[in-house]
Amino acid sequence: QVQLVESGGGLVQAGGSLRLSCAASGSIFSINTMGWYRQAPGKQRELVAAITSGGGTNYADSVKGRFTISRDNAKNTVYLQMNSLKSEDTAVYYCNAVVTVWDSANWRPASGAMDAWGQGTLVTVSS
Repeated sequence: QVQLVESGGGLVQAGGSLRLSCAASGSIFSINTMGWYRQAPGKQRELVAAITSGGGTNYADSVKGRFTISRDNAKNTVYLQMNSLKSEDTAVYYCNAVVTVWDSANWRPASGAMDAWGQGTLVTVSS
């Protein structure tokens, strides 16, 4: 019902920058929080940054001052600008959205919200 498509990952040298994008599509009534998570080899998935529909943001301590999350509500798209990248930022980055789905059969928003996830995009930072 809801698809998230990420782009922008790749290989970059330490100190460099990358910008990730994630576009949501499907039977969407509204999107609440959107965010980016990452998972490094052998580690658990962790929250990198999140943004509410009103623009409130939250960042992991490890990326504060280096990463910036933003979103375009009209395009159902969230971005992650990553600057001053470090080798420890190497991971698969996943887009997440908390979505209220449109129930077309009953012509109303579905009750409750669902967690939608992208397929992941690999970011590799070489030192």
